[in-house]
Amino acid sequence: MKNQLTTLVVGEVGKSVRGTAAESKSEKSGPHYFPASVPHQVAIDTAKANIKGKNVVFSIQGYEPDIAVIQATLDVSDIFDQKTISELEGLCYAESYTLLKARGGNEQYSELYSIFRVSEYTGDPEQFLKSHAADIAGLLKSEKLPLDPKEIEYTISAQIKYAKYDLSIVDWDGAFLFDTEGDFGLAIELLTLANLQLLRHRILDRKLDERLSRITALVRRPEKKHFFRDKELASEVKNIIKDRITLISAFQSLERDLKLIGDWYSARFYDLAAKKFKLNEWRTSIKEKLESIEEVYATFMDNFSVSEKDRAEWIEIIAWFVLQAGWFILIILEFIYFTK
Repeated sequence: MKNQLTTLVVGEVGKSVRGTAAESKSEKSGPHYFPASVPHQVAIDTAKANIKGKNVVFSIQGYEPDIAVIQATLDVSDIFDQKTISELEGLCYAESYTLLKARGGNEQYSELYSIFRVSEYTGDPEQFLKSHAADIAGLLKSEKLPLDPKEIEYTISAQIKYAKYDLSIVDWDGAFLFDTEGDFGLAIELLTLANLQLLRHRILDRKLDERLSRITALVRRPEKKHFFRDKELASEVKNIIKDRITLISAFQSLERDLKLIGDWYSARFYDLAAKKFKLNEWRTSIKEKLESIEEVYATFMDNFSVSEKDRAEWIEIIAWFVLQAGWFILIILEFIYFTK
């Protein structure tokens, strides 16, 4: 039996992501348009580190334009040894974050995920659930405390079985993948995509909060700067609408492409991961926030149009008085000229 631990850190970086297209291969069937329909990673670079006496290669990949993926895979003697595996996880994540920060990344806007891989075994994978269910649930939840039997049952129930001798269990912090042939490429890619989606939603939520804070600050400025405040406020709300168009378009594109996959293994696996990551709840929350911002935008633009109209009327009145004053001055000058 072969045991491996794979750690993923998916994070937003300051440097532009550039590289060659990374190919994923899998023996599991899927639609012919899958390779061209969903976002794929680009290979950027590699790095090496010594983890508990083992030389581990960290693969640096990414999604254009600004998402980096730091992936490390190492062989382990016992994948069900919670204490040892947790220690290895921590060391791999520490090194991954070092690499992420070197590219301008921030821990606050990143996702980490552990994938426990078991291959080259004989028999059905369910045999491991009977003897290691508590260990599997603990590793998936990154929980050192003993879990209640009901919680263990709930955790390992989130699974998908495709071939006779494979099994995948997916949770929030990690996934256990069993496959006698070691065919893990597609599953890892889909889990990375799900983490990418979660991160993108968090980034959009952050940007919306920043915009709302900016609008609130502008609205609360003293009235003596009313004209300039309105101009700034209009510009800020337009930036929000621009962000909405750009980011929501990207999300809808990804979701549309994945829905086209239908009932293949890839779609079912991604749907399981999306439910665990609560992506629908994120979408609902962000949609409500965007709708609220659009209401603010509409209300402001109505008031801004009225204020612009009032301002134009005042300018017209002032211009009329200036014109009248000019005529009056001209008449006086003519009177002085002719009375000399």
